[in-house]
Parts: sequence; structure tokens; C-alpha cells
Amino acid sequence: MSLSRHLPRNRSYVCQSCIQKIRRQPYTAKHNPRQPLKASYDGAWEKKAQSIRSGAQQSMLEILEERGFVKDVAGGQKALDWLLTEKRIGVYVGVDPTAPSLHVGHLLPLMALYWMYIHGFYAVTLLGGGTVQIGDPSGRTSARKRQTSDIQLMNVESMKGQLKRLWGNVRALDTKHQFSQVVDRRFALLNNWEWLQGLSAVELMKDLGSGMRLGTMLSRDSVKLRMENGDGMAISEFCYPLFQAFDWWKMFSDKGVQLQIGGSDQYGNICAGMDAVGHMRKIYGEDEGDQGDEDPRTAAFGLTTPLLTSSSGEKFGKSAGNAVWLDQEMLNSFDLYQYFLRTADDDVERYLKLFTFIPIRQIELVMLQQKKDASKRIAQHLLAKEVVELAHGAFEAKRAEVAHKETFSQGTGTYSLSVLRKILQEASSKPNPSEQTISEPPKFAGRLRNINPLTTYKKEYAALANVQSSSSTIDAKKADASFEVTIIPRSVLQVGSFSRILYAAGLVRSRSEGRRLIQHQGAYIVVPGSGSLENPFSLKWEPIPQNFAEIDPTQYLVDWEALVLRIGKSKIKICRVINDNDFEREGLSYPGYEEFKEKCAAGGTSSEVR
Repeated sequence: MSLSRHLPRNRSYVCQSCIQKIRRQPYTAKHNPRQPLKASYDGAWEKKAQSIRSGAQQSMLEILEERGFVKDVAGGQKALDWLLTEKRIGVYVGVDPTAPSLHVGHLLPLMALYWMYIHGFYAVTLLGGGTVQIGDPSGRTSARKRQTSDIQLMNVESMKGQLKRLWGNVRALDTKHQFSQVVDRRFALLNNWEWLQGLSAVELMKDLGSGMRLGTMLSRDSVKLRMENGDGMAISEFCYPLFQAFDWWKMFSDKGVQLQIGGSDQYGNICAGMDAVGHMRKIYGEDEGDQGDEDPRTAAFGLTTPLLTSSSGEKFGKSAGNAVWLDQEMLNSFDLYQYFLRTADDDVERYLKLFTFIPIRQIELVMLQQKKDASKRIAQHLLAKEVVELAHGAFEAKRAEVAHKETFSQGTGTYSLSVLRKILQEASSKPNPSEQTISEPPKFAGRLRNINPLTTYKKEYAALANVQSSSSTIDAKKADASFEVTIIPRSVLQVGSFSRILYAAGLVRSRSEGRRLIQHQGAYIVVPGSGSLENPFSLKWEPIPQNFAEIDPTQYLVDWEALVLRIGKSKIKICRVINDNDFEREGLSYPGYEEFKEKCAAGGTSSEVR
């Protein structure tokens, strides 16, 4: 198959006899994974196709382009547009579980897949339980660090559950936005370990390897990058496209998956997969011979989504240089809501198109309202709620919205005492406080009791990666206002210990960072009893004093029980203080606790301890 087929270009005219031939093909053909469709579904599809041909309705590819999902099309844009109109094909997005969670950067190709599912295409999310053991070299200057088998198993288990939840939420959003119910919708969640574990090297090389050309593989950008600027490339990584291509062939032959969607860094792998599918079809006699351009009815196609950056040039999905996770145990609903609420006005319309199922016309109306009074951030609130609803479900989205309103109902300069007491009351009623905290990363094992190992691993992975400094110990499912209370021992509250408290709370990555933040007046604390006579429950924020080395933190205890800390405008953490014996008895910990205990035991001075 010529490499020129991968370049976006005009395709030859598709004759009417071919169109009639494909219409006569029953949908229960060899490559169809579904049961025969009801006549009403077939009729609705043909009616929609006629409407698209006449120009009265947008095609699937036009919908994806309008919302910003299309960067490159491998196989020809016109041919793919025609195919998506005439045939209900299968489409897939693959994800290797290199971490226990997806992050928001993964949403772009997934959203394109979800849109195709909504419009009736067979949609597959493929979990790379097999390929993750090899490691995708795309876009990397060095090899991935090898993970142990137990870590890989936990990543697979966690991400499989997350993808299932995402599909459930997509189906709920489908109903919420009232998309056509006469369209038959099918999806599948597959794991390539199911077929790769039984694949012999001889079988792979005999069939698929015979069609992969060395020159083409050496010319790939990922190989050039590693050879020129990296530390070389292992044979296993070099052969990664071979295994990804086999995945596609397996789904193509079994389930009729003709389209792969991926990020822009996957273009080389997608093209290699297209070549492999064409080669395998010839081997197994499914290609009717070389007739010039390949028949678009049975060809494989690729679609890549753009690399998304903000209007300021920052890579999307990053917060202070770290990924923003979609797993609720690694980043709670409130913080995910806050992340999208901080979207710049120049970006919010584009993000509404990309990360929600809101119709374009409705987005335009929302943006008109936004322009009337940008300070209300109507579009940002809508975006934040819809994304949390996609990632965590409708209930958590509503809770995050309510929590934001309660917390900032009187502006960012005050904090509600009633909200704080509500959170503390709910937290104190939990039977196992040890479930609310994480051990100090990266020591994963043996530090906590009564915790699911996968939950422990996910929380500690998030803390180790410093996902979002305000959220490394948050569990939104257990806090009524989407905050978790971090528990610290009273011994930490020593004169001059504010930098250690910020570190223990998970708001900064080190004590030195905490000190710098305080010196630049970037860290705040709620002042007890600072409410006015008119509103005594509205407590004020003030910067932590720059001379904090002389300040006793206990004077900031609200109700003699909690410190309320904040960095920036919305990264808030509540620290509930308990006596040291209770802290030890419950097996609790916090970042820096072991070091703190060792210094205390060694009789360190107060300045050394803090």
C-alpha cells in the first residue's frame, strides 16, 4: 500500500454503482459485530444519509470538524466523509494504562469517539493491557520506566473501571441532551491482552511482520527523535507499532472497525496500522486485488485530533506542570470543577465545543450571555459542570456546583463558618478516619490500615505526581461539600511551623516552597472571629504573616479545631487538629510526618523541627 494514501488529498469519484452496491450489503455482513438491526433503525440511517447527500444535514465528519476534533485524516478526507455517510462502520480509540487514571488531555480523542457513538457508529475503547508491557515510544526521548507486574495490574483494573464509568456517564448525557433515540447505539470496552497473550512471535512475524517495511518504520518521527536526540530505542519499542497494528487487524476482521482515532502523536502508529490491515487483507484473500485507489467501503482510515493548548500557549490538561486526573479518588469533583472554572474567556467557547455535548447553537447563545457580563463566568460554570458530569456523574457535578456556591457565595475574600462546621461534622462522624488520608509518597505498602490497596495506590500515585497541589488527599465521595478534611496532630502546630502545615496539607510540594509562598503573600488563612456584627458567620481571609517564624498557628484555630488554608483564589484545604495519641492510634500520616517524628525524637530545636 502506497504511503501517499495516508496524505490528505482529494479522492477519485465514487461511481453510483458502488453506492448502490454498498446500500444493498446487509448490515449483518462478516465485519458486523452486532445483531441484525431493526428495520426502523435501517430506515432512519438511510433517511439520514439521504439528508446528508442533499446538503440538508451535516455529515459525521463535518460535525467533528465543526467542533474542532479533526487535525489530519489518513486515507483521504473525502473518502472518509463518504464512508461515514454510507456505512455504519466501527471506530476505536486505544489507551495504554501507564497510570491508574486518564487525565483531561485524553478526553479529546475520546470525545470524538463518543460523538460517533451518539450518531450510531459502533464505538470501541481499547485498553492496552498487552501493549502497555512494551511501551509506546511516540513523542518520547527516552524509554518509559519499567513498571512491576502488580503496578501494571492495578493500572489496568483502575482504568478499566474508569472507562466503564465514562461510558455510563456518556449514555446518561445522551439522554439528557435528547439526541435521536431512533439511532441504534452500540459500544464495547476491550482489552488487547485477551488476544496478545496467545499470539506467538512466529505467527506475528510470518503474517504481519512480512508486510512492515524497515525503511518506513525507520522514517517515523518517534524513531528519528530517539536516534537523534534521545538515548536510542530498544527493539521492543521499535516493534510497538507492529502490536498496535495487530490490534487493529483483530478488531477490523472480527468487528468491522475501519477507523482509528488518536492524538496527533499517534499519526505514525495509525498509518502503520492502515498498512498492516491492507497487507493482512491480501494475505487472507479479503482484498479483491489492486485496482488503483483502495475501495473506501472496506478500507482502513485514521483521524487525529489536534494538540490542544490554551490561548496563552500552555499545554491543555496541565496544572502547575502536572496532569489533571479524571479519577475521582485522585482529583475530587470540586477541584475538577475549579480547574475548568478557571478557563480563560478566550478559550471557553472552544472548550465547550470539545468537551461537552451541548449543541453548537446553544453554545453560541451562552457566549452571547457571557459577553454581556463576563464577570459572572456563565460559560465557565456550564463547562465545569458538564465536564464533571462526564467524568464523575450528574450527582457529583451538582455537588461540586453547590459546594462552589456555598464556599464563594460571599466572594473570595470570605469563608463561611457554617460550611466549615458542616464539613467538620460530617468528617468527624466517619468510623475510619484512616481512610481519609494517604501515607507519605512514594512508600506505598504497609502504612495504612483498612484501605483498599487500589485506593491507596491511586491516592499515593496522585500525591507522588503532585497532580494538583490542592487535591492530593481529597476524596469527594466522602465530603458533603466536596472537601476532604486533612487530619494533623497538634504537635505540628508549633511557633513558626506554617510552612510545614502547608506541606502537610498538600498545598505545596515542599516546606521551602511553602516558605517562599508565604514570603510572597501567596498563602492565606481564615481568621477566627473575624465576621462582622451583621454577618458573624462570614470569616475573612488574610495572608499568612511574612514574619510567620514568630507566629503561633494555634491562634488561627477556628472553633479550636481546624485551620482553613488557601493558595491562589480557590485551592482550599481544611486541617482538622487532633491530639497526637489519637493520630498515632488511627495509623494516620501526612507528607513529612516521618521526618518530623525523627527530628522530634532526636530532640531537635524548634527551628529544626518546623
